Amino acid sequence: MPLDHATDRATISRRSLLKVAGAAGTLTLGFSLPWPLRDAHAATAAGFAPNAFIRIDPAGQVTLVMPYVEMGQGTYTSIPMLLAEELEVGLDQLRLEHAPADDKLYANPLLGFQATGGSTAIRASWEPMRRAGAAARMMLISAAAATWKIDAGACHAESGAVIDAAGTRKLGYGALAEKAATLPVPQQITLKDPRDFKIVGKPAKRLDTPEKVNGKAAFGIDTRLPGMKIATVASSPVFGGKLARLDDSKAKAVKGVHQVVRLDEAVAVVADHMGAAKKGLAALEITWDDGANAHVATADLVREMDAASQNPGVVDKNEGDVAAALAGAATKLEAIYQVPFLAHAPMEPMNCTVHVAKDRCDVWVGTQIAGRARAVTAELTSLPVEKVEIHNHLIGGGFGRRLDIDGIALAVRIAKEVDGPVKVVWTREEDIQHDIYRPYYYDRLAGGLDAAGKVVAWSHRVTGSSVLARWLPPAFKDGHDFDAVEAAMGPYSFPNAHIDYVRHEPPAGLLTGWWRGVGVTHNAFMVEGFIDELAVAAKKDPVEFRRGLLEKAPRARGVLDLAASKAGWGSPMPAGKGRGVSVIFGFGTYVAQVAEVSVAKDGQVRVDRVVCAVDCGRVVNPDTVKAQVEGGAIFGITAVLYGEITLKNGRVEQSNFDSYQMLRIDEAPAIEVYIVDSTEAPGGMGEPSTATIGPAVVNAVHAATGVRLRQLPIDPTKLKSA
Repeated sequence: MPLDHATDRATISRRSLLKVAGAAGTLTLGFSLPWPLRDAHAATAAGFAPNAFIRIDPAGQVTLVMPYVEMGQGTYTSIPMLLAEELEVGLDQLRLEHAPADDKLYANPLLGFQATGGSTAIRASWEPMRRAGAAARMMLISAAAATWKIDAGACHAESGAVIDAAGTRKLGYGALAEKAATLPVPQQITLKDPRDFKIVGKPAKRLDTPEKVNGKAAFGIDTRLPGMKIATVASSPVFGGKLARLDDSKAKAVKGVHQVVRLDEAVAVVADHMGAAKKGLAALEITWDDGANAHVATADLVREMDAASQNPGVVDKNEGDVAAALAGAATKLEAIYQVPFLAHAPMEPMNCTVHVAKDRCDVWVGTQIAGRARAVTAELTSLPVEKVEIHNHLIGGGFGRRLDIDGIALAVRIAKEVDGPVKVVWTREEDIQHDIYRPYYYDRLAGGLDAAGKVVAWSHRVTGSSVLARWLPPAFKDGHDFDAVEAAMGPYSFPNAHIDYVRHEPPAGLLTGWWRGVGVTHNAFMVEGFIDELAVAAKKDPVEFRRGLLEKAPRARGVLDLAASKAGWGSPMPAGKGRGVSVIFGFGTYVAQVAEVSVAKDGQVRVDRVVCAVDCGRVVNPDTVKAQVEGGAIFGITAVLYGEITLKNGRVEQSNFDSYQMLRIDEAPAIEVYIVDSTEAPGGMGEPSTATIGPAVVNAVHAATGVRLRQLPIDPTKLKSA
């Protein structure tokens, strides 16, 4: 499946379901369909829809212009599967183009603008992409029937061609494209019965893998342009700091260095290659004005969050009378759970290539949010938005980091001072120390049990910064942040429940953003850890305790039972080993995981085995689902064991993989994935397993040691005496 970077793309109105245009014998289709919102909180996105385009040229080449970006999650295989299924072509007959930046044509209906994230791509495309393929198939069949002067019902499509009922006549899609383009769009589109699927639901090899293996795949960092220079950056080491004084004479003396660009909060060295740029940067004599955050430390922020968390927040849910239920409970538990700031650390370092010309600006980058990248570039260059082109690329790791455009904005500001194209590349140290971090959360939970050990009250106060307020202000209303409190009582039902949210922002300049899940990911740790505490207090098995709370959530109970069964829940474990469980509902998907861990005498934790059961509704590519679970689990285990960004004197203490450690290959557990056969609408798969694994591991540690951990990452010193 070649990936084409052509920029001459059809422009199709987003107001119609399907619009057909014939040009040089080419059949072009675009679609725009509404799709259900993720939840009631996302009502601001109502009315938006994705736009994708199908082109079939006279040679029969089928081109899909992709409204989403591929960053390792398998989108560039799964979405073509939807189209190919209804269009009756093989995956090997499709070619992909990156969609241009255009919020009007390519808006993600679950977000309201062009973006890839939040495990939304399949959920948003499940019906629209199939309808587009089915409509095209019907029109091609009609074109063949008209050519043969027979009824369309006497024809069928197969492998990119239309064949008559007798099997004696056959016309390829290319031969039919021009005629099909003149036909009316079918008003009634019939989709295949899932029982007739040939592609969807079957394992399919990743179509982007061959070019990634042979080196032909183009990531943003691979951009090469005539006359291009390379720049690297040093930003103020203290958030909110400014440049006070700069002596760049030694840097300019470095061979290959062309210029030094000074900005308020950063300095960039522009050179012939990265080596010269880094040497030039090291030769700079910089004095920074650290500003108000010069002495800020993590402990200071935690104390402030503790104080803030003692005040009532904006109420998200209030059912029954929690205060009365807690007062009358036979057993009452209270706990504080914390998760730290986290960086993204994608394997492809942050980079952006920009060429600012007199009358236009071109940007080469891998971004999850091309429309915003285009808008900010137009604003910074004072160019009309139509004079800005974003050349999007494959992404070597996003995890939400590339849902922000801070790096693109900085690269454009640098490029404005450079004659010709310049590729800005951040070192790993600059990336980790100037990330937009997953927020620190400081949550207070309380629960009450009656004499029989049943939960009579649940209270959860979430305290942390609001990513939503910064990233999508219209969705943050009256202090309500639907993401911050998502899954704050898990998939469970309680007779009395109260959830509120206290917004508390870190010092100015320290920004928080999306990670591989935010609300569900952090709340899963809090909720599933505290559920385990309640199970222990009730003297009940953790799985059975959860089952009793899931009477109104049969799909959640289903994955819980499946994971527990496959893991051999209840069978004895050797000394020093433990088994823990967690279950979540998020991104339209139900996931349960059982983790088995070993705890060494020095307190070091090793995850030996993970058993995961997934109910994500209709499955497009089971291989992708399995890969997403495995990758998400590894990402989550990394955070549980090692992930933490800390501050000292206003500076991030971590800088590279020696101090911001990743899970090594020899530490990776055995991971088993079991997928529930479901007829429900598809759910997302990018984030759920990352959210589920953390609490399963911590609960397993408790089973092995008796030590209850309420703060991440795991501190081995707390387990030494266990």
